[in-house]
Formats: sequence, structure tokens, C-alpha cells
Amino acid sequence: MFIQHNNVFLLTASRQNCNAASILLFLHRVVDVFKHYFEELEEESLRDNFVVVYELLDEMMDFGYPQYTEAKILSEFIKTDAYKMEVSQRPPMAVTNAVSWRSEGIRYKKNEVFLDVVESVNILVNSNGQIVRSDVVGALKMRTYLSGMPECKLGLNDKVLLEAQGRATKGKAIDLDDIKFHQCVRLARFENDRTISFIPPDGSFDLMTYRLNTQVKPLIWVEAQVEKHSRSRIELMIKARSQFKERRCCVRNKNWLACVTLVPFESHVFFPSSFAAQQQMLKLKFLFLQMPQTQI
Repeated sequence: MFIQHNNVFLLTASRQNCNAASILLFLHRVVDVFKHYFEELEEESLRDNFVVVYELLDEMMDFGYPQYTEAKILSEFIKTDAYKMEVSQRPPMAVTNAVSWRSEGIRYKKNEVFLDVVESVNILVNSNGQIVRSDVVGALKMRTYLSGMPECKLGLNDKVLLEAQGRATKGKAIDLDDIKFHQCVRLARFENDRTISFIPPDGSFDLMTYRLNTQVKPLIWVEAQVEKHSRSRIELMIKARSQFKERRCCVRNKNWLACVTLVPFESHVFFPSSFAAQQQMLKLKFLFLQMPQTQI
């Protein structure tokens, strides 16, 4: 069983049947830890830091069983810089603590919590322009700068809870599917009263991810027409129309483009010289179309 991240394959081997979900979760945790240490997980970064990689894998798994998978905890006793080996009288507190994802003694002059809800819309449309499937994949991303061992609580307008309380749910509730929580969340508390109670890790983390299996209106509707002029030439016409409210627009910042359309092609397709500015995309056989930062 394996996963791929950029040009790196992470593979596990087992002599007997195992929990596939646990294996995949561990592999993704390994990717997160490597990215925390090396910033970019590439073949070159693994070669340059192979000693650290061996140390991380040795701490993250013992005798085939996952152990510590939190990058901030691992960084307490696995340093990327050179340091002197010292004999410790006891292991780090985070290793033996019940809250293994947060260290003790954290202090801030100002306690702050930032919560961002990031959602992406996935829509599958057939050749007749009819929507076959649509869903929303979301994540609650948090940045916590809190002192001590704080306990946070978060409530949702969950449809299951509102129906259990006999309250109206029309237009007020959401039906969440495929919910995945960070290990800091008390699952028993959530199953009881649908309250997200947790002691957060220090810094940035994903509190939960979810999926909404609902019919949503596409934010941008794309229509494509293909005309074949000869055996070696085709003409592609792409029309994009925004369907969100006028007061909203696609904004471009330093990290994200405003709106981009990628058109895949077969590996044997050649492009005219007018696309020379997009050589990197053409190597991947994708046509890169950037749209303006205005209402389409």
C-alpha cells in the first residue's frame, strides 16, 4: 500500500491483513512530519537529510506500530541542527503526557485563536451539460497561540443535533458527512451532544475535515466546444461564466491566482509557438488559462 507526494512514493509492506485506513493515515502523517522538517518533500530533500529521516521513522514507528506522529512533539527531541548528546534523566514530558500533541509550559503575552473555514466545490458534468455529482469538501483550519493547557469548545448547527432537540432545521442546519477530527477532539463528547471539545496543539493544525453531499450551484460554469478541422488540427473554444453574487469576486494575492482553467491534453499533442510563455505547463500537457480579477 502506498501514497504519492510530488515525486516521492511512500510504501508500507505487511505480512498479514491490516487496517488499510490506519496505514494510509500513518503515511499521510509521515508526509506532514517530513514537510514540517524539510518544508518541501522532494527526492533531494530526503537525500540531504537521510539521517534525520531515519531518526524520525525510528521514533514514529516501533515494531510495526505507530507511536508519535505529531511534528511539534518530535521536534523536541529530534533536532535538525547539530547538538551535543546529553543523557536525560527522564523522557520529554510530551511523550508520557496524556495530551501528547501539546507541550507543557507554553506561555504567550497575548492569547489568540484564528479559525478559517476553507471549502472547495467538486462538480462532475456530463457531455450534455448536466450535473452528475456535486459535493463540498471543507476543512476547519486553526491557529492557536494560547498559554497553558486551554480547553476549547466549538458548536455547529449540525442537523443531527437540531433534529434530536426537536428544533426546526429548514435552512438552519447542515448535514455533515465523512467527518474527520484531529486527535485532540474528544469523540465521546461529540457523539453525546455534538460539541467539539478539545485541547488544541500549539500553532497551526486542521481541526476537522468534512464533506457536504448536496446539490450546489457551480460558482463558475465552464462550457467547451471542440471543432476538428483536420486530422492534425483542432480548435477549442472555452467560455466561463461566474454565477456568484455581484458583490463577490475572485481576488488574486501573492499565493493564489484569481481564477485558472486547466485543460488537459494527450502526451503527443504539440502547441503553437504563441504559447511559449507557458512552457512549464506545456511540459505537463496542460493549457493554462488565467482569467481577470473581475466579474466574468
